[in-house]
Amino acid sequence: MENKPIARTLRLLSQLMELHEVNPFKIKSIANAAFKVDKLPFPIAGKTLQELEKVDGIGKSIAAKIIELFDTGTIAEMDELLANTPDGVVEMMGIKGIGPKKVAIIWKELGIENTGELFYACNENRLIEAKGFGLKTQEEIRKAIEFRMASNGKFLFAQVEKEANELMDEIKAVFPSALKHFAGEFRRSNDIITEIVVVIGSIDPEIAYNTFLQSNILKNVAQNENHISGELGNGLLVDIICTSNGEYYKELFINTGNDEHVQAVLARITEPIEEPETEELIYTQAGLTWMQPELREGTTFIEKAEKNELPTLIITHDLKGSLHNHSTWSDGVNTVEEMALYCRDNLKLEYLGMCDHSKSAFYAKGLSIERVLQQQEEIDSLNKKLDGFHIFKGIESDILYDGSLDYPDEILKKFDFIVASVHSILKMDEAKATSRLITAIENPYTTILGHPTGRLLLSRGGYPINYKKVIDACAANNVIIEINANPLRLDLDWRWHQYALDKGVWLSINPDAHRLEGHLDMHYGVLAARKGGLNKEMCLNALSLPEITKVFEKKRSAVK
Repeated sequence: MENKPIARTLRLLSQLMELHEVNPFKIKSIANAAFKVDKLPFPIAGKTLQELEKVDGIGKSIAAKIIELFDTGTIAEMDELLANTPDGVVEMMGIKGIGPKKVAIIWKELGIENTGELFYACNENRLIEAKGFGLKTQEEIRKAIEFRMASNGKFLFAQVEKEANELMDEIKAVFPSALKHFAGEFRRSNDIITEIVVVIGSIDPEIAYNTFLQSNILKNVAQNENHISGELGNGLLVDIICTSNGEYYKELFINTGNDEHVQAVLARITEPIEEPETEELIYTQAGLTWMQPELREGTTFIEKAEKNELPTLIITHDLKGSLHNHSTWSDGVNTVEEMALYCRDNLKLEYLGMCDHSKSAFYAKGLSIERVLQQQEEIDSLNKKLDGFHIFKGIESDILYDGSLDYPDEILKKFDFIVASVHSILKMDEAKATSRLITAIENPYTTILGHPTGRLLLSRGGYPINYKKVIDACAANNVIIEINANPLRLDLDWRWHQYALDKGVWLSINPDAHRLEGHLDMHYGVLAARKGGLNKEMCLNALSLPEITKVFEKKRSAVK
């Protein structure tokens, strides 16, 4: 065993000891030994206990641990500490900018147990409430996690949208007269992106290659026949396909849909496709109406395209209000009034739904019953002075372990609407998770089921649920399902939107905003909704203020 892995093991041991608040002197001596071993000019493997004891900075106790590591491949004391530490907490100690003391606060005081939850907490602004943290530290941690997330070659759509559009702007600048479109995952608005694909028409590959060698955006440029490859500054791979104008739309079609979709469409075409002038002609030749790029996943919408029954997909302009948002009353950055004015004056919306955390969410300053009443008084006062705008009194009520909501009925009935969400005890089997959600759905005060699986993309898989049973329960109880627009969540997954819509269940594109800019995440919620085939007629917050007021009143009046 070389010195570096020995040093790493000792360093981990010292970090775990600090995390669990072992004797500070012992921690310091082991951390010092790790540093010394790493810098030694000679290998220590093979040395006897007596020889190790004489090495500067090691001593008798640590020498015994090193011998134990040589003999068994581990150190019993470290194994015991690891057994009492979640794997995700150990992983967090490897993030640049936070040591064991800060990880201990994150874990024990905020209840965060893995990197994905930590990243989400940074986006929710929760870290600044913890001792020893501030906005600067929170931002540094967020950036460090983003870098780690990018290292596996997968990116959130929101992480790459800006860079991808900058690349396209550069392509437009250097090849202004050429045909050019995004293709692949980005054009389909996938929530996870592994590669940016661009198709360019009428540009010789050699000319394109020499041009992109001078690019300020594309790095590590290479050419393979008519493909120019490279990567963006964040490491995302790029494939630029050069083709003739005649073959352009065929190449665009083939490189946009996933393999299953492309093959299913091509299988319906009996005559060769010869230089189509548009993508629409390819679909026409297949006996289909043209399909929006977002719908080109598998065969889900092909039957609808055959019958000319494709939905008119929702757009951001269709949204009339922003529901499920957090203010300074819980873990938000802005006041209720600031949120309302931003939605009214900047986004030109008609209403805002405030849904601060309920009392069980202690980590997010959840509202006690007294504070609920105080906030509602503030909202009543604001509604009297806000012209042409309305704030709805909502709450994001924690779904407790048994499926009940987080307040007694006499408080629940005071809200205009209630978003019911799971935030704690996420480790459940499918039967328990499903039963828990259905109990909450059956509560007559539940208006919207919030982020149904609790997933965090690229970080934490959602708890397992029986989607059909949950959606069927929403249909039976007139409960709307949220499409949480936070780009880390996008939950309900778009793959289940059609099942919900077919069952008559409405969806709501909610930003879950914790600051003013968070409302802009509805853009990502709309992209996810379009992939699922949502139209504005089945979207709750596409209703006008008078329309949604009637929906909320009808729900409340139905409670006996």
